[in-house]
Amino acid sequence: MKLTIVIAAVLVAGGVGFALWLVAPQTAMTENAISMEGRLLAKVILPATLSQNAQSGKYGFEAKCAACHGVNAAGQDGVAPPLVHKVYEPSHHGDESFQRAASLGVRAHHWPFGNMPAVEGLTRGDVKMIIAYIRELQRANGIN
Repeated sequence: MKLTIVIAAVLVAGGVGFALWLVAPQTAMTENAISMEGRLLAKVILPATLSQNAQSGKYGFEAKCAACHGVNAAGQDGVAPPLVHKVYEPSHHGDESFQRAASLGVRAHHWPFGNMPAVEGLTRGDVKMIIAYIRELQRANGIN
C-alpha cells in the first residue's frame, strides 16, 4: 500500500512539474540569448560610435544579413542565431569563418536553426566590412 502511495505521489509531482514546464517561458540555448516569441534573441548594447568600416558594414549587414540574423545581429527566434554571442567570439569563429559562411554557406553545428545558405552578391571586401560591424557590436557587449 505504501509503495502505491509513493508511486502515485511521484507521478502527480512529475505531472505537475511537466505542466509547469510547459507554461513557463522557455529560454534559448544559452544564457545570453532570450527567446521572445519569434522576435530578437539577444539583448544587444550598441557602441557609442562605429568606425568607418563598421558603418559601411552596418549597411551591408542590413541589406544582406538582418533579414535572418535580426537587427544589430541579435538573431531571430526560429530563423537564425544572434551573432552578438560568445559562440562567435574571434577566438572560436575567426573572421575567415564569416567569410566562408557568406560565400559557401555553412552546416548547422551550434544552433537548431538549420543550415545557412551562401549569401549572393557579397564580395570579400563587403564581408570584411560586415565583420568589422559585428566585431564592434560584440566588443560593446563584452565579447572579445
